[in-house]
Parts: sequence; structure tokens; C-alpha cells
Amino acid sequence: MHTFKVNDMSCNHCVQSITKAAFAIDPQAVVNVDLAAKTVSIESSTDAAAFRHAISEAGYTPE
Repeated sequence: MHTFKVNDMSCNHCVQSITKAAFAIDPQAVVNVDLAAKTVSIESSTDAAAFRHAISEAGYTPE
């Protein structure tokens, strides 16, 4: 499980963009986004760096 703090997501569009980016890396991933807590949790065997890069490419800043 990979968990990222994404302080610059603020709306449902952000959630959709980040989810789409994660699925582009691993279509079988389980993605949970908590907009209120500004966290993204991804259950996948794919390396966390790949997801961090994908979220960054979508325009967000994962920590």
C-alpha cells in the first residue's frame, strides 16, 4: 500500500484526475482518495515512484 499526501487537490475533478493517473500505471490497482484528509492510498505491487510520477504529471504534488 502506497499513501501520498496531496495538499493541492481540492475538488472532485482532482480526485478523478489522480485516480485516472493511477489506473494508467496499474489498471488493477485499488485507489482510495480522501479529499478531506488530502490523501491518496493505492494498493498495488507497482513501485511507489511510478505512482508519484504519474500524480505529478497529472499536475499535483504528492508527498
